[in-house]
Amino acid sequence: MAITKETVVAKIEAVNEYRHVQIAEDIVIKEDGTEISKTRHRRVLQCCTLDNDKNKVDTDVSSESSEIQGICSSVWTNEIKTAYAAKLASEIA
Repeated sequence: MAITKETVVAKIEAVNEYRHVQIAEDIVIKEDGTEISKTRHRRVLQCCTLDNDKNKVDTDVSSESSEIQGICSSVWTNEIKTAYAAKLASEIA
């Protein structure tokens, strides 16, 4: 009786004007190859944040899969990052 656990990326979407990357992952538990449980987890990656001095800090995606890295690289242009950082800064003021 072998029980296995795997994480499967079910969906990746770039949404809204700042291209937040939404990721849906399924955690699949199988017993002898037959699925006995599946749980969906969602998370969102934003292109940048601000540090305490309101400086833009790009989001580090180096620990993500190459697929997610590629999507982030293509949708997070410098213009998007600058606009999102300005939006964040305006919310703090």
